[in-house]
Amino acid sequence: MNEPFKISIDRAAQIPLAVQIHRSIAAAILDGRLGNGVRLPSWRDLAAQLGVARGTVRVAYEKLADEQLIAGMGAAGTRVIHKASRPQAAGRLPEATPLPALFPDFERPPATFQMGVPAQDAFPFSLWSRIMARSARAAAAAPVSYPDPRGHIELRREIAAYLALARGIQCEPAQILVTSGYAGGLGLILRALGLGGRKAWLEDPAFILTRLALEQARVAVTPVPVDRDGIDVAAGIRLAPDAAFAVVTPGQQSPLGLTLSLERRLALLDWAQARQAWIVEDDYLSELQLRGRAAPALASLDRQGRVLHAGTFSKTITPALRLGFLVVPPQLAARFGDVAAALAPAPAASIQRAVASFLAEGHYLRHLRRMKRLYATRRDALAACLAERIGPGLTVHANGGLAVLLELPDATDDVAVSRQALPFGLAPVALSPWYKATRRAGLLLGVTNVDIDSLAADCDRLLALVAAHG
Repeated sequence: MNEPFKISIDRAAQIPLAVQIHRSIAAAILDGRLGNGVRLPSWRDLAAQLGVARGTVRVAYEKLADEQLIAGMGAAGTRVIHKASRPQAAGRLPEATPLPALFPDFERPPATFQMGVPAQDAFPFSLWSRIMARSARAAAAAPVSYPDPRGHIELRREIAAYLALARGIQCEPAQILVTSGYAGGLGLILRALGLGGRKAWLEDPAFILTRLALEQARVAVTPVPVDRDGIDVAAGIRLAPDAAFAVVTPGQQSPLGLTLSLERRLALLDWAQARQAWIVEDDYLSELQLRGRAAPALASLDRQGRVLHAGTFSKTITPALRLGFLVVPPQLAARFGDVAAALAPAPAASIQRAVASFLAEGHYLRHLRRMKRLYATRRDALAACLAERIGPGLTVHANGGLAVLLELPDATDDVAVSRQALPFGLAPVALSPWYKATRRAGLLLGVTNVDIDSLAADCDRLLALVAAHG
């Protein structure tokens, strides 16, 4: 990782200030801290930052230009034009991406089978660009004041209306907080309810990021098994009867895609009420149920104020928004608002305004309808392609979620298979790291970015890698 660039000047030194500025910038360019194309501050701005005369900075810039390290580019400003390959310092570790088992790369087009990202080829980019531009202008013209830390009121109203229609949740905008994605919402819950150091139920298997977040908050996590009806509430009571909260994915279990049965939902709510415990409902796929209509949210059944409903626009619009929301029980609204104001205010106003318009103008629901049809087609094609090719010991499961599960023999190194698939443009996710108490090998294959034309070749390549580790 590059070191931060800073110009240090010593007014007591015998070296002229212009020379000191020139040397600092030149060193940063030559060792790669200021990369090719980086825009430098104007003479006036840098002089104001350093507290020197503009002419002093101008002399330094002119010498850098003479050395062909920078160049003035008119309206594009003064930019670095020298390409440097900075040698790695001895003992310095190469930069590693967070959670490589789940996120093979960042800020790149999605790979085939990659989970957690919408279809790259089906997003209404032109429409979204117009809405974003309009929202950015509105945000720029808004009064210069502190925004509501709970989120833009228009977005919270639209979320409340959407939840009533699509998820069966009756709530007021005051109960809704806009967050920085699901991770931001979970962090807000842990802080506002003081759950650090407490005990919690977590589905087994469960979203890797959720388990990591809980462990970093010093939560004592009890993995609770999942069967065809969802989380086994009786097992949770037996394993951790004094848990303070449970984190569940009742709509579509993450990652298996199962729906929590009504009997289990009622049992979970009864447990929370009896223990005065909390339930964090991660509605991570919202209504993107590819088989029939999505079941109403668990929060729609809550009459005792024990469920906190967390949603996100990452899978339905784009994860680049980093935008999610929480619905909290009425008695917690003020507390959560205070914590949000102090520690986790809502993201940028322009993004919130754009999503509010996307919902208010009906684009969101239309987009969801189109995506459900597209994803169902791609899921069916992937499942059929695999079913035609798999050998003994392999099983294909295509549930209602956005991934097809290729179940492997338990001895298979699914992590190695997923890693070795990356150079071929394939990004399956290994199943075994999602488990804590048990182990089950498999590959989770996202269906959103499947290319029908190359599907047969992609399946052949993937199954060849599986066979090599069989």
